[in-house]
Amino acid sequence: MSAILIDGKARAAALRAEVATGVAAFVAAHGRAPGLTVVLVGDDPASAVYVGSKGKATREAGMISGEYRLPADTSEADLLALVATLNADPAVDGILVQMPLPKHMDSDRVIAAIDPAKDVDGLHPINTGLLVSGRDGLVPCTPSGCMLLIKEALGNIAGAEAVVIGRSILVGKPMAALLTNASTTVTVAHSRTRDLAGHVVRADIVVAAVGIPGMVKGEWIKPGACVIDVGINRIVLPDGKTRLLGDVDFDCAVGRAGWITPVPGGVGPMTIACLLANTYAAPCRSTGVTPETLDA
Repeated sequence: MSAILIDGKARAAALRAEVATGVAAFVAAHGRAPGLTVVLVGDDPASAVYVGSKGKATREAGMISGEYRLPADTSEADLLALVATLNADPAVDGILVQMPLPKHMDSDRVIAAIDPAKDVDGLHPINTGLLVSGRDGLVPCTPSGCMLLIKEALGNIAGAEAVVIGRSILVGKPMAALLTNASTTVTVAHSRTRDLAGHVVRADIVVAAVGIPGMVKGEWIKPGACVIDVGINRIVLPDGKTRLLGDVDFDCAVGRAGWITPVPGGVGPMTIACLLANTYAAPCRSTGVTPETLDA
């Protein structure tokens, strides 16, 4: 048996098209486009690339893209003042402060300063609480994208056994909440879990988001399971070239799983697509409009 490869690029393209359709309708009804402003502090090269990609995707969806690039020695007080200004700006519907922040800044304090209605990363404590309680709010982008891929592969997942490997606030914890809200039976594991294999082998759904290349062995996968690999680990090969590997031993797992995401091309494209969906959904919620085109 060979698993069906879950095409994250195709699903992300479809979601981005749905967002663009919804944005056009929003513009027609309200006379303005939704706006996303991204704040980058420092000169981390990877973060700069991510910010550029987000801006390009925002504009392609018909929304307004704003960007602030601040020096690494910016004070936390100045960053909080900028966030307060963006909170008060009616043209800004979504605010994203790119992580990681410089070490002299408190990320939790900065996230908590963002207006929850504009928190398109879905990390504000209020949005976290809404998610855990099963209520409507802005959901973190990567877990939201994972759920779309899982549901597209499996359909109704009520009653399924799910294992989430990883417990970060970005992926693991919100992923577990989404799966719980979908009536699956969820186990949250991590790098210190005893007998990780014993948990994985029972799972109909495996979400690996621990950041350790190949940690999840292919022989652990239950035959026919749906495997979502969130890991993106850049490995240096003996010849000096690099290769991206996931957290799952793909070459072995693909022969046992029913569905599996490749790395790259699986979960990654869904993250920005779901960010666009959140940016569109934010002003819809504030104006009492249902983002009807999206099935997330």
